[in-house]
Amino acid sequence: MDKENILEVHDLHVHYKTDTGIAKAVNGVSLTLAKGESLGLVGETGAGKTTTALAIMQLVPDPPGVIENGEIIFKGKNIIYNTERENQEMRGDGISMISQDPMTALNPVMTVGEQLTEVILHHKKVSKKEAERMAKELMETVGVKADRFRDFPHQFSGGMKQRVIIAMALLCRPEILIADEPTTALDVTIQAQVLDLIRSLIKQYDMSMLLITHDLGVVGEVCDRVAIMYAGEIVEEGSVLDVYTAPKHPYTQGLFDSLPDINSDENKKLIPIPGVAPNATDIPSGCAFNPRCRYKQPICEQPPPISGDGNHWCRCHFPLK
Repeated sequence: MDKENILEVHDLHVHYKTDTGIAKAVNGVSLTLAKGESLGLVGETGAGKTTTALAIMQLVPDPPGVIENGEIIFKGKNIIYNTERENQEMRGDGISMISQDPMTALNPVMTVGEQLTEVILHHKKVSKKEAERMAKELMETVGVKADRFRDFPHQFSGGMKQRVIIAMALLCRPEILIADEPTTALDVTIQAQVLDLIRSLIKQYDMSMLLITHDLGVVGEVCDRVAIMYAGEIVEEGSVLDVYTAPKHPYTQGLFDSLPDINSDENKKLIPIPGVAPNATDIPSGCAFNPRCRYKQPICEQPPPISGDGNHWCRCHFPLK
C-alpha cells in the first residue's frame, strides 16, 4: 500500500523578473513526497533546485521572484495562498530547511544558544529556561557539547556549524526537512559524519526529506527516490535503484558518464556533457537539453513526451533502452 503524500507540487512555475529579461527558474515542476520518504533533487548549478525549495518554504524573494503558476499542497492545503502568519507557523513546525552555507546561516553577533532558544520560543509556549534545556538536549543529539551553548558561531568549525544548523532545523520536530546541499562546504570526512547524522535523525523523528545536491553518491546513500532536474524542469524521476541501474534520459546518462568508477579495472575515459546549461532567460524551445544531447534529432525542437510509468519516467523523444 502506498504511503500518503504529505507534499504535492503541481505544475510549479517560478520566474525572476530582471533588467535583462525574465529568468524562468522553475518551469512546470511536479513532484510528490510521502510521509517518511526521502527524495533527492539532482542537477547542475542553475537547474532550479534551490528555487523549488524556496517556493515550498514560501521564501521566494519578491521582488524579483514571482510564483507564476502551480500548486504546493502541504497536508492537503495549497500553501501558495497562505498568509504570512500562516507561513511563519508552518516554517519550523511543518517544513524546515537546512541552508546551503553554514558559514553565513548563523548570526555572528548572537551566541549559538541564543539563536536556538529564539526558534523554540517563537514556535512553542514554553519558558525561557525550558527552551534552553530543549536546545541543549538537541545540541547533544547532533554531536555538539551543551557546554558550548554560550559560544559564538566564529568559535565553531565548519562541521560544527553545520551540526548547529541541523539542530536549528529540527528544534520543532518538522514533518518535512529540506536539506539544500548540506555537505557542500565540508571536507569529505565531515561530509560522511553529517550524512550519517541526517540519516539517523530522519529515521528517529519519522520525517520526510527533500535533499538537494549535485552529488549522485550522496543521493544513493540516503534517498529512496531521485528526481533529475535540468533547466527548471524535472526530466527523469524514479526509485534510486531504477534510475541508477537503467537511466532513461540522455542527461541522466551524461551525469553518470561524467563520474569516475573506482571499482572498474578498465582504463575508461570519462565522457563529459558538452556545452553548458542554458541561461534561464533564454531556454531552448522543445527539449531544453537538445543543444547538448548526443542523440538529438529535428523533432527534439518540439516539447518532449513523457515516457515510462509513475514509478520511473522521463521527458524525452528518444528515451534510452
